[in-house]
Amino acid sequence: PRSILQWNVGSHRDISHESLSLFRLLEPQIEILVLGTGDRVERLHPAVLKQMRECRIAVEVQDTPNACATFNFLMSENRMVAAGLIPP
Repeated sequence: PRSILQWNVGSHRDISHESLSLFRLLEPQIEILVLGTGDRVERLHPAVLKQMRECRIAVEVQDTPNACATFNFLMSENRMVAAGLIPP
């Protein structure tokens, strides 16, 4: 269902296996997680991305304005998607 949850992440450096646990617990399970990392695209640790793939959740990392657009597009296609957004 559509909902908004507070994600306690201040910058891309705070994105970790633990901070992404919220998205692994969502029901129904999401298939795509769109992460907006602020003003620019930031690299995440490969192990974090691997752990999400192992949970069958694809991760798309973009700057936040593009992440919002991608999230809205995927929602319009009725995909099981969530967004983790850090303000620019």
